[in-house]
Amino acid sequence: MVLLNFSHPLTAEQLRQLAELARAKVDRTVEIDAQIDPQQPIVPQVAAMADRAGLTPQEWQTLPILINPPSLNFSAVTLLAELHGRCGYFPAAVRLRPVPGSVPPRFEVAEIVNLQAVREEARKGRQ
Repeated sequence: MVLLNFSHPLTAEQLRQLAELARAKVDRTVEIDAQIDPQQPIVPQVAAMADRAGLTPQEWQTLPILINPPSLNFSAVTLLAELHGRCGYFPAAVRLRPVPGSVPPRFEVAEIVNLQAVREEARKGRQ
């Protein structure tokens, strides 16, 4: 599995949690700078962000991809549309949550959200 990380670097423990939840080893983690210039149009910036993953068109369509999306909401939603176009489906996304009472603040993997399954389930409500 390839993890495309558009957020803060993940710890060894978070990667272990991901592998356990996914029941698959994270073979490669690609750290991707997700900073945007809020004064510029977002779509070309997000396309460039996705390009920084360094995947070929074939890899986008065939590799098992997991994403840790950027925290900025407009970057995240635009990135999901961009990746859907490249992959042909919504990739699964990592959700982190704060560890209660941790000092300094720490985060753990809460779940892996299968966005494609969410989409397919939501389509049933259109009938």
